[in-house]
Amino acid sequence: MQKIVFFDIDGTLIDAMDGKFDMSDRVKEAIRRLQREGHYVFIATGRPYAYLSEAIKNFGFDGMIIANGAQIILKDRTIFTADMDKEFIKKLTEEFEAHDIQYVLECEDYSYAKQEYKEFYQFFEEINISPRWIKGSYDLDQLHVLKVETICPNEEAAIHCETLLKSNPEFDCFSSVAGKVYELYQKRYTKASAIIRVLDYLGLPLADSFAFGDGINDTDMLQAVGCGIAMGNASDYVKSYADVITDDVREDGVATGIDRFVLK
Repeated sequence: MQKIVFFDIDGTLIDAMDGKFDMSDRVKEAIRRLQREGHYVFIATGRPYAYLSEAIKNFGFDGMIIANGAQIILKDRTIFTADMDKEFIKKLTEEFEAHDIQYVLECEDYSYAKQEYKEFYQFFEEINISPRWIKGSYDLDQLHVLKVETICPNEEAAIHCETLLKSNPEFDCFSSVAGKVYELYQKRYTKASAIIRVLDYLGLPLADSFAFGDGINDTDMLQAVGCGIAMGNASDYVKSYADVITDDVREDGVATGIDRFVLK
């Protein structure tokens, strides 16, 4: 029976905040084994395309769910995108600039951040995001934004930012990396909704789907698949949404989980 496995990136395949920017050899071999046995392997990440490392892009995944479900790539072809409302984005960016809130507009191929946003560019460098895919000059009217990320200068700005991000009922946000970093996404398009689209597109049953994740934005996909596998480094809250628990990312938990739960 052909199976399909979806992998979160940060805290699951890699640990960028701890300087681990590539998958371990053991994890790579476990995923390759899935492919050799005829199964599909997909990335399912909150990252936009611009934030993917060359190692991930070139590994040979069968497909990618990116921007938290707002874009789906099968092989080298985009089969689904969901743009954000342009007027809402204009309103947000005006408010961000008035309150010194740095922001990144994440689109299908590139992401866009003003060149004066030094804190963001430093953040990109620290987690190994190539500047090749970040553009500092753009026309907002011409962009098709899939997701927005912000960095707030202080707690007051963070509170204002969160209020702004939740002002439209079609959108929601979550805090990532640190309390002052927020990611805005469309409620209708999540990792879970994208997984259902992929299963329908490929004609695969839900029962033969698996997902690995560790973060709050992974909870919906852990519940959506036939078997949700939480990483050992996930919080108890995230683990409560999973069917089973594997080892920590630093212990090659993906490889252990593939052997124990997918190819058992």
